[in-house]
Amino acid sequence: MSTTQPEPVAPLVEHFFRHEAGRLVAVLTRFFGWRNFDLVEDMVQATLADALQAWRVRGVPRNPSGWVHRIAKNKVLDALRRDEIGRRVTREWAGTRPSHDAGLDDLFQEAAIEDSQLRTIFACCHPRLGRENQLALTLKALCGLGNSEIARALLVAEETVKKRLQRATRDLIDHQISLDPPEADELLQRLDGVHQVLYLIFNEGYSSSQGETAIRTDLCEEAVRLCHLLCSHPPCSTPATRALMALMLFHAARLDARLDDQGCILLMEEQDRSKWDRRLIQRAQEYLDESAEGTVISSFHLEAGIAMHHCSAPSFAETDWRAILRLYDALLTIQRSPVYLLNRAIVIGQIDGPQAGIRALDEAGQDTALRHYHLFDAALGEFYRRAGDLDRARQYLEAARQKTNSPFDHEIIDRRLAKFS
Repeated sequence: MSTTQPEPVAPLVEHFFRHEAGRLVAVLTRFFGWRNFDLVEDMVQATLADALQAWRVRGVPRNPSGWVHRIAKNKVLDALRRDEIGRRVTREWAGTRPSHDAGLDDLFQEAAIEDSQLRTIFACCHPRLGRENQLALTLKALCGLGNSEIARALLVAEETVKKRLQRATRDLIDHQISLDPPEADELLQRLDGVHQVLYLIFNEGYSSSQGETAIRTDLCEEAVRLCHLLCSHPPCSTPATRALMALMLFHAARLDARLDDQGCILLMEEQDRSKWDRRLIQRAQEYLDESAEGTVISSFHLEAGIAMHHCSAPSFAETDWRAILRLYDALLTIQRSPVYLLNRAIVIGQIDGPQAGIRALDEAGQDTALRHYHLFDAALGEFYRRAGDLDRARQYLEAARQKTNSPFDHEIIDRRLAKFS
């Protein structure tokens, strides 16, 4: 096999873990079934470990994707052949297929890989699984994350992730949930769950709750990649799907400007807008325009509209806050979310000044969930600072600090508290 010259390959293996592992797991799971999901996942990881060793010595093959696909497939087949049940199953395959190896190879064609991933998305988001289990399984099966990474992303213990995955795969097996696409009437119902899972994955990447970095671009990229798959498949490419894609791309366009040179979060008003990716903003606008067909307006349409106004403003001061306020009002007619209430109050403060913002926050704070949310206190602290009441500003900022364990939130709050010293 032709190879390139030997080179440091750890970054390339990491790339495959993020961008190829999910594709590989989806194809192999589609062929071997959920009962062998753990085996498939183990063999994919073993294949990547083999790649790291082999490519260090012999160099990276010209077709690394084909290399890992072939090795992982053979590892799963060899493991099944060593197992008594596996031997029986492979004999059954041999009797029903001209060549089960050839059948599996057909699934590694690019179109079949994408089809396998779509099937896996809908299986992971089956309504029997529950949202928490759906999210964990999607991160595992399609995003190539390990249990510890999923635990960090979901802010739970690694043992909790393990139990959720076990419960999810057991339910898939017990209820005989296949990787066949759902019927048309069920697809739209399940599509909402798919949207919510991708939205949560992107949000965790956009504002990481834990870990070494405040932004997990790998999670953002995976959410965008999976949403693009939905947009490329006509039955799934609904206006809401395209609006979700627009929302993700508007946010992704600002990622490079959200961190300073030390890796600290920069708030919207602090960002260098010349670093915003105008190509992505244009693509997001195209998806938002395409999402306008039909009569149903989803929360993704309205959130994407808010993101569009932020991205199109020449500066923070020139943001069309009144248009954004109208969109938050519309969002609250769909869902009375505490986060929407908080953001609406902040927008009022931007329009009418800090005292108006404080009054709006006090009104929003009647929702008890907000009283436990650190960003509620942080917003009050900022408005009291702008109003000149530094004692109350410090009080609320210190309360905000106590309500979050995120080191990234602590850094932002400490930076603001330092202004009072």
